[in-house]
Amino acid sequence: MPYIPHTDQERETMLAVIGVQTIDELFADVPLQVRFPRLDLPEPLSEMEAIRELRDLSEANLETQHTACFLGAGAYNHFIPSAVQHILLRGEFYTAYTPYQPEISQGTLQALFEYQSLITNLTGMEVANASHYDGATATAEAVILALNQVRHRKKILLSPSLHPQYREVVRTYVQGVDVEIGGDEPPRDWPDLQERSRADSLASRVDEETALVIAQYPNFLGEVEDLTPLAESVHRKGALLAVVTNPIALGLLKPPGEMGADVVCGEGQPLGIPLSFGGPYLGFFATRQAFVHKMSGRLVGQTQDAQGRRGFVLTLSAREQHIKRARASSNICTNQGLMTLAAAVYLSQMGKQGLRRVAELCYHKAHYAAEQLSRVAGFSLVSRGPFFHEFVLRCPKPIAEINRFLLDEWDILGGYDLGRDFPGLRDHMLIAVTEMNTREDIDGLVTALGEFSGKGGAK
Repeated sequence: MPYIPHTDQERETMLAVIGVQTIDELFADVPLQVRFPRLDLPEPLSEMEAIRELRDLSEANLETQHTACFLGAGAYNHFIPSAVQHILLRGEFYTAYTPYQPEISQGTLQALFEYQSLITNLTGMEVANASHYDGATATAEAVILALNQVRHRKKILLSPSLHPQYREVVRTYVQGVDVEIGGDEPPRDWPDLQERSRADSLASRVDEETALVIAQYPNFLGEVEDLTPLAESVHRKGALLAVVTNPIALGLLKPPGEMGADVVCGEGQPLGIPLSFGGPYLGFFATRQAFVHKMSGRLVGQTQDAQGRRGFVLTLSAREQHIKRARASSNICTNQGLMTLAAAVYLSQMGKQGLRRVAELCYHKAHYAAEQLSRVAGFSLVSRGPFFHEFVLRCPKPIAEINRFLLDEWDILGGYDLGRDFPGLRDHMLIAVTEMNTREDIDGLVTALGEFSGKGGAK
């Protein structure tokens, strides 16, 4: 859109309407000494000089293109096909706003419809929206849905192995509401966390007051467990089950919808969205048709126009963006449409077999890394059950000290310090391995930790 400045006549007309004659009169209430302050700025640069300076500044950033990364915990370093960025940067999509007028928004609406279709296929559910801010807010929206669906119940049960930051967002969403949150007790140690995270242990805590149970699959620690028995137990008690999942894992694992989940949600960042210092990300949300009227966010449907041609519209659109703010139960951001487009392009590019291949690489590389790291003196693998692309390593020294050594001496970004969220897991590291980690990267980490162990700590 070209910028067209105002004409002198237009400026005079606007000033006359305001009731002043000059621009100076318009700013008469601003003290003279602060209208044009003297700024201590460096000398101007040419475009070439500015680009060089910005490039030098960017080199100070720690990024995964030049650093082996084993840090995950909810945001992962995956390969992004070049087609994703090329399509995102097309002006038709990059500048698209909320598609209120379907007759001129068919491209945006179709992209959202395709995204919804892909998410329902991936999760094994019946309907998906488009979309939420991130995985944490999508999880919190599952709580809102359950409380609206099962109104006489006021208890939410969280799995101890649910992402800690998701737990915090859930608590934020329900603060000030008469809701009890269970499963918040910090684990004493690793065996205690594993025991209380098991599906049968979680099922035993469901009672007649429980509206929703939230489990993660694979869980925050990377472990995989069949949730079918949990779903059956939850439903027998009249409650709902929400499953937070990793979409890449669903390329290989059984989808939660086939295990009886009522809501499937999670972080869509692995689907073609870069790490980007923490956002913007994408919260995907899928549920059963029976709960569609309790679901927040956009819902795009397919229809026919008056000439019988295929078309797309906002279905059930009288929701957050179309009602008074005080009546809204949620807040959905327009820019998430760009993130859903990235996910749709990524899934379309990868296809069913491509996504499965990525998941297989993540799985096998993680197990190779776990096997090799468990042989390093002083380090031991504590993840015993099946795990996807993350596992827990018990370390001989504080994680911060180890990660500082890895970065300073080996240019390796180490794993996540679980002691930050679980005091009982002090000196436990959560290591993530994706298809981007080469065998050389993994062997380098093994060698680096071996050197650390041999030195008895960092320099």
